[in-house]
Amino acid sequence: MTTSVSRKVFINLPVSDLKRSIAFFSALGFTFNPQFTDENAACMVFSSEAYAMLLTRPFFRTFTPREICDADRSEVLTAVALGSREEVDELADRALANGATPATEPKDHGFMYVRTFYDPDGHHWELFWMNPDTVQ
Repeated sequence: MTTSVSRKVFINLPVSDLKRSIAFFSALGFTFNPQFTDENAACMVFSSEAYAMLLTRPFFRTFTPREICDADRSEVLTAVALGSREEVDELADRALANGATPATEPKDHGFMYVRTFYDPDGHHWELFWMNPDTVQ
């Protein structure tokens, strides 16, 4: 399938304390779009094409008839590409200093460097840098 339209991606994550989640991700340097942020949801900006919607658990329930998964028992791994190994380390260290817990040991694959953490709601985040010389 080909398209000339740029597609935006919105990842929707349930959170137990929206203010805590906003404070946590703000401490990591993320910004929020106030147009889509209120007492039920916060639109966290990755780029002009990618966002995470942090939704209170009751509000999240209005979008699905299914049960909300327990992030401590099942998970989605959200991976974020960064510009350098140093940026991966800096952001991972900042996450850990602001209440995140390590998910796995750092991995250095030579062409790719990865650090992971669980946010305060238990969501699994992967920060990675890939050597641009290895990507076509």
